[in-house]
Amino acid sequence: MNKLKHFLERKYNFKTDFTRSVALPSLTIIIIISMFCGFFPTEANDFFNEVKAVIFKNLGWLYVLIVTVFVLFLVGIAVSKFGKIKLGADDTKPEYSFFSWVAMLFAAGMGIGLMYFGVAETMAHYANPAISNLDEHLRAKEAQLYTFFHWGFHAWSIYGVVGLSMAYFAYRHNLPLAIRSGFYPMLKDKIHGKFGNIVDVFALCSTFFGIATTLGFGVLQLSAGLQSLGIIPNTSFEYQVGIVVIVMVIAVISATSGLGKGVKKLSEINIIMATLLMLFILVAGPTIYILSTLTEGIGHYISNFMSLTFNTYAFEKESQEWFSNWTILYWAWWIAWAPYVGLFIAKISKGRTIREFILAVLFIPAFFNFVWMTIFGSSAIWIDEFIANGALSEFAKNTDTLLFNFFNYFPLTTLLNIVSIAIICVFFITSADSGIFIMNGISSKGATNSPKWQNVFWGGLLTVVSLSLLSSGGLASLQTMTLVTALPFGIIMLLLCVNLWKALLADDEYSTTKYSHGSLNWNDYHWKVRLEKILTYSQKKDIRKFLNETVRLSFEELVKELEKNEIAASIIHHTTPNNSIELVIKHDQLRDFVYGVMAQPQTISETLINEQNTPNIDSETVFLPISYFGDHRMGYDIQYLSKDEIISDVLREYERFLTLGSDGMHDLLMKPN
Repeated sequence: MNKLKHFLERKYNFKTDFTRSVALPSLTIIIIISMFCGFFPTEANDFFNEVKAVIFKNLGWLYVLIVTVFVLFLVGIAVSKFGKIKLGADDTKPEYSFFSWVAMLFAAGMGIGLMYFGVAETMAHYANPAISNLDEHLRAKEAQLYTFFHWGFHAWSIYGVVGLSMAYFAYRHNLPLAIRSGFYPMLKDKIHGKFGNIVDVFALCSTFFGIATTLGFGVLQLSAGLQSLGIIPNTSFEYQVGIVVIVMVIAVISATSGLGKGVKKLSEINIIMATLLMLFILVAGPTIYILSTLTEGIGHYISNFMSLTFNTYAFEKESQEWFSNWTILYWAWWIAWAPYVGLFIAKISKGRTIREFILAVLFIPAFFNFVWMTIFGSSAIWIDEFIANGALSEFAKNTDTLLFNFFNYFPLTTLLNIVSIAIICVFFITSADSGIFIMNGISSKGATNSPKWQNVFWGGLLTVVSLSLLSSGGLASLQTMTLVTALPFGIIMLLLCVNLWKALLADDEYSTTKYSHGSLNWNDYHWKVRLEKILTYSQKKDIRKFLNETVRLSFEELVKELEKNEIAASIIHHTTPNNSIELVIKHDQLRDFVYGVMAQPQTISETLINEQNTPNIDSETVFLPISYFGDHRMGYDIQYLSKDEIISDVLREYERFLTLGSDGMHDLLMKPN
């Protein structure tokens, strides 16, 4: 394989960053399973359905427990001291604006599902009461409650666990943006071996099958909408081929333009269109009824949150079939999609704090889902009860056309259909676009800037597989197979939680480790000099003088003494961006020890400048000599230290460095970048 790769690169300038141990097994599995589902759709569907039924019936409680752990785990971290940790170095800035970030979270997560189930799920529960025989008003209330439950915090906690784990290890510790990286605290460098390959193969196959089935089933709704507009005469396979090809061509073009240019722009456009559509339904529909049900629905959801979270219907045998076909199926489907969505939101979340990440991922999309599902679902129930005389309930089982039948009861029906189709198309494109990007990342151990032909390859493979299965009727069996694989990946996600917790504990200890009392050798011999410095507000030239005279002399003396002990050290002077000087001790197995001092500007408040009983201040901007370290920690003001005291401070930090390096618990934090 490597010889062939090198030959193609030399002969045809054919470059690839595929990792053989991940890409080849994944492609083999994808092809074999796709052929099984395509050539033997009935047998495959029967087999996978039987396995799914056994798992759902006997292990439904385990799905409930797993998802409950995810919710409690993320909430616990968000409110803990770990919430302030950044996904990256302490000075990392977010790559995307908050609006762009939220738009991409929404579009990649559940965008297409909202269009498909916005009316359908609420009407399905309403038309066929989920738990018991209730009057129509209580049925509407319970239908909204279970829709909120399935599309709320629980779903996003599943995505959040994978996304947070990947983002933390990738950006905080410079590991590959891959699921295998989340096992570093447990496996250390073994994540680069067979176990890591197995995890990535599983994630790649799950991502591919999830996108393929969504693309295939979504085409059914899209073709139904185009037929309702008269754009296509029917929903035959020939027209579905055209739809898939057009969507995938645009997705590939978007993917090759880069994530920031492609998904970012499309996501922003789509969230605006979706919001305008939602607001139109709110205004043109039963507005007061919708707003009232939204308020009551959120309260009903909050008051029933814990009972819904832990409920397995162990004492309600008549409801267990509904429970398996809805709640457990949803949990399995969200888990199956977790590698794709989790890795995508990790990719776009660099620079966010853990608390910001969790609160945004859990609350913003969930609240939008509540609003969306209420506006569409409650409107449908109201129309069904007061206008349509039960006609919408009759369409509840025909999900592909239900949304477009719903629009028939509103003004500007044709325009609504056009906008909806446009939104669905863009959701398809962004899902496929981001999916191609994620599959490239998984198959190349997080490599960036993959050759453009790989985007075309994944897009072409998705197109061929989804169309083949759509033609043969094998999409349903592939979807069922994907649900079956959710349980083992749920166990993998539990292990990700354990590893992330261990890493956060080590991170916190690393950042808060105190100096040993034996190294605290401060003295008060130079108090007059310190007082003089306190009363002097330094300019940049003063700090430059301090760095060149006091700090450099202390570093030079230390270097000489270290060399006597056969420890090589060097002094580096930087003139940009801030004037700074560093003492560096190089290491192979550990990160380099760096003690630096830089001139950092500080703005003086107008109040202090105008204060009479203070020294004269010539400028509102002064400069301080601030220390910093090789692990990206910012230090403190050392302007009051003498040469010997700076040496003492460096030794204190060096002692801390060696103490942490001797503890195997901090291997991840102490390894070179």
